[in-house]
Amino acid sequence: MAKRPLIFITNDDGYQAKGIKCLTQAVSQIGDVLVVAPDGPRSGMSCAITSLEPIRHQLISKEEGVTIFSCSGTPVDCVKFGISQLTDRKPDLIVSGINHGSNASICVQYSGTMGAAIEGAILGIPSIGFSLLDHDANADFSHTDKYI
Repeated sequence: MAKRPLIFITNDDGYQAKGIKCLTQAVSQIGDVLVVAPDGPRSGMSCAITSLEPIRHQLISKEEGVTIFSCSGTPVDCVKFGISQLTDRKPDLIVSGINHGSNASICVQYSGTMGAAIEGAILGIPSIGFSLLDHDANADFSHTDKYI
């Protein structure tokens, strides 16, 4: 039996954000999911990496087809650390978001969500970032499924 695609998910709003939970639910229909996301908000981190402190991770949950880790680093750290330390196979796709707020125009330059997608592309992995221009913690992400 063929393996399902491995989809790597991260963001810059943290592993507990509503957007990443919606994204995880949407893509878990089409592949196995590995979430490695910051342990708290890291908006505006762009492509920053952690260089002066150890990066720590914690297994949050592991269910059939979905494994979730939190990471003390930036979104780019999550990508680098997750791929090199938390999986033994190269992801087929990196999906970042769903960001609470815009990632359009110049915001792409500053966004940690987009920084993670850019890092995936640098590593040769097809990557995409999603955002929703709504900063409310209870934002309605239901209409994003058709785009994801």
